[in-house]
Amino acid sequence: MREALLELIAIAARHAHGRRTRTAIPRVTIGRSEVPTPPMPELCQPTALFVLQGTKSVLIGERTLRYQAGSFFVYAVETPATSQLIEASTAHPYVAIGFALDVKAIAALLIEHEPAVGGDDFMTYLANDDLLDAWRRMLRLLDRPAEIPVLAPLLEREILFRLLQGPQGAKLRQLAGADSRLSQIRRTTAWIRAHYDEPIEVRRLAELANMSSAAFHRHFKAATAMSPIQYQKQVRLLEARHLLLAQPGNAAQVAFTVGYESASQFSREYARQFGLPPARDAARLLARGEAAALDID
Repeated sequence: MREALLELIAIAARHAHGRRTRTAIPRVTIGRSEVPTPPMPELCQPTALFVLQGTKSVLIGERTLRYQAGSFFVYAVETPATSQLIEASTAHPYVAIGFALDVKAIAALLIEHEPAVGGDDFMTYLANDDLLDAWRRMLRLLDRPAEIPVLAPLLEREILFRLLQGPQGAKLRQLAGADSRLSQIRRTTAWIRAHYDEPIEVRRLAELANMSSAAFHRHFKAATAMSPIQYQKQVRLLEARHLLLAQPGNAAQVAFTVGYESASQFSREYARQFGLPPARDAARLLARGEAAALDID
């Protein structure tokens, strides 16, 4: 495992440009940082994240993920989370590979292969030698870009197959199934993100998911580690932060824009989430040039 990790780290170092790099390989990004970071709230997209070097902590609702070198986690639902790089230095930078999940490709594989029995939905796992070897061959294509159009789709299929056969394979099966409970929950999270500034009723969301209110609440929390109301609040606060960074100014107006009826409640919840009141937090990020850091894998 160590030999594969060292080669992956070396390749990533040659091709990383800044904190987050979109590579020439479709759906593959490289995250890199030479310094630890403060907690950074973000909205995680359906992605498999592989940490090659360094240590990262991610808070999702009431659950905490801890990545170490060689570990991975599959984000199957768009999920608000708070990430922090714990160990990163110039000599040993944090390095990670992000792999955006192609639901159609997963569904095609499921016609031929059954996934493994699932593990804990909120736990990182060490990648086995087969998965690391597939990733090593995939990243080698960055040094041979002419081969990417032919070989990358084959290696992507192999990586997805290895993930399906791993401890989070059942989660991927749920993601790809149009009528699965996870897909039903994703319909409701998409609705919340599209209507984050509107009041929500759990009963209506349960109907959208074609579940009873009790079953919906249980499956929603199993998928996101939070309640629908908590999910909406996280989305609102993330959107508010983006608005404050894009157009610094009236925090009260931003509060009403994202759906708050009370500017004081917004300020309290914003400070609880980000550590400072809205205007001061935005000013700090802009002054330090940290806005780009919100996008690191």
